[in-house]
Amino acid sequence: MSTSTVVAKYKTSAKRAARTPDSAARLSVLHIGKFYSPCRGGMENHLETLCHEFQPYADIKVIVAAHQFLGGQEVVDGIPVTRSANLMNIAGASICPAMALQIRKSPADLVHIHHPNPTAMIAYLSSGHKGKLVLTYHSDIVRQKTLGRAFQPVLDRVLDQCGAIIVTSPHYLETSPVLAVRRSKCHVIPFGIRLDEIQTDHSAVAARIRAHYGPRLILAVGRLVYYKGFEYLIRAMQHIDAKLLIVGSGPLRASLEREAATLGLRDKVTLLGEVEDVAPYYQAADLFVLPSTERSEAFGLVQLEAMACGKPVVNTWLKSGVPYVSLDGITGLTVPPADPDALAGAIGKLLDDDALRAAFGAAARRRVEKDFSLATMTLRTLALYNDVLASPGR
Repeated sequence: MSTSTVVAKYKTSAKRAARTPDSAARLSVLHIGKFYSPCRGGMENHLETLCHEFQPYADIKVIVAAHQFLGGQEVVDGIPVTRSANLMNIAGASICPAMALQIRKSPADLVHIHHPNPTAMIAYLSSGHKGKLVLTYHSDIVRQKTLGRAFQPVLDRVLDQCGAIIVTSPHYLETSPVLAVRRSKCHVIPFGIRLDEIQTDHSAVAARIRAHYGPRLILAVGRLVYYKGFEYLIRAMQHIDAKLLIVGSGPLRASLEREAATLGLRDKVTLLGEVEDVAPYYQAADLFVLPSTERSEAFGLVQLEAMACGKPVVNTWLKSGVPYVSLDGITGLTVPPADPDALAGAIGKLLDDDALRAAFGAAARRRVEKDFSLATMTLRTLALYNDVLASPGR
């Protein structure tokens, strides 16, 4: 279904849900996430984007944990954000005692929780908030298995109270044991991206990047954490005649730099850290690689950004939305996870075949523009709000 068809289908329903921008009785939505801008990550970027897109339709407020312990309230690009004081972190989860009261005091018609987020779940249940509930299920709890089992009763209670559960790909719905028993509540709404920003012409900057690092240039983007699989991509570079740029920061930076140095790849692998604007790097690259190794990589939003720039993608066969975003043999190549030889083979095949690379890149751009636009995601979400608000009961 084309973007224009989807927009036409959902726009009337979405406006009913939101009423009208100048209505006296505007829809009020409270989003509860982990963190918010300037903190960066897939969930954080999605939450910020969604909040901005909702502004014509609803009054939006956000509650998240404070990243640096001290809480407070501020307005970030027009979005009121409450950062709940974070006393400590336990197994990656923030401890924010004030969050329950902050949720309880909210007059929102609808609460939208972004999971995995034990802090938000516990605070929501403790708050006794009476509004309708929607949850975006970004990912199962994968790494902290003991914590996940202990937390499961809390998650079950929240999911049972949901009017709807948003899942970002059919693949994740099919492979999540938590979602399998709640299929009737689940609605697949893939992420969308702002195409005009990522597709802005940066040819001059891209040319300088290629002149400095090229001519055969591979790009990877993401936090430097365990499930991203960057160490396998670095090992693959032993067998590839090209340069690799990795954009992103995280706790594994030092170990990844040591890996590259130990393998004698300092001249072929560059860890750039954070960059002000990643779009010129997408446009400069010959191809994009997402070498993730765990289901913690539930979608791989960076794939959409690369595809929007007309770049083929090499990704991995994960039981998540990753191979759903970029399709093997259509918009790129998909290989087994944690396999440097397979990565090297796929990357080498694309680098050595200009026609195949161009065909995959063109198909990638068409796929993003057709199925992953921001307008499609936003209007589908608002239409779902309409259905939840119209349903009887909590």
